[in-house]
Amino acid sequence: MIRLHNIHKYYGSGEQSLHVLKGIDLHIAEGELVSIMGSSGSGKSTLLNILGLLDSHDVGDYTLAGTPIVRLREKHAARLRNQFIGFVFQSFNLLPFKNAMENVALPLYYQGVGRRARNEAAKAYLDMVGLADRATHMPNELSGGQKQRVAIARALVTQPKVILADEPTGALDSTTTEEVMEIIKEVHGKGNTIVIVTHEHDIAAQTQRCITLKDGLIVPDTVLSSETAQVVG
Repeated sequence: MIRLHNIHKYYGSGEQSLHVLKGIDLHIAEGELVSIMGSSGSGKSTLLNILGLLDSHDVGDYTLAGTPIVRLREKHAARLRNQFIGFVFQSFNLLPFKNAMENVALPLYYQGVGRRARNEAAKAYLDMVGLADRATHMPNELSGGQKQRVAIARALVTQPKVILADEPTGALDSTTTEEVMEIIKEVHGKGNTIVIVTHEHDIAAQTQRCITLKDGLIVPDTVLSSETAQVVG
């Protein structure tokens, strides 16, 4: 599903150039549930942005679902993002002036789906995450966990091949974190490829593989035990 070979990323130029990613080789298979960990400045956010086509790499090869990713115009990148990728963010990124259903339906609007069809799809995905009764509630009327469930429904509504989650439980308490991770694992069980950036070891322990970054490089993968994998899958 995702293949990276010798990926390098620089910011700035000349003597002020910052070499953030220093030759990343990575393969994530279709249907995997993978976590990415690393200290601040290790390059994990940069890597996630490249995976999500929010940033471009300077050197190397990136293939997403069989499609080579080279320097893209923003319009083309946006089209590929909408086709292949769903995002879940720590800060939820919900539009405050739209209700839960409208927030979930928004990606379908950008795909040109009619209002009735996109609202029906949004309601179905809200039902999947247990929020059918909150469809007309505004974000400020929802708890943190409910907001993250709306964000997950929004990420799923276009039926993307890959879901990228950036610290999806970072703003949640422990009980709500468990609830959100159960939903993520349920989504994974339906065959989605999911990549989670996290600093929480207990979150990484619930994934099938943990990729650790240090100083812009990947340290050897940790493949989780079969017992843990059975809990995940």
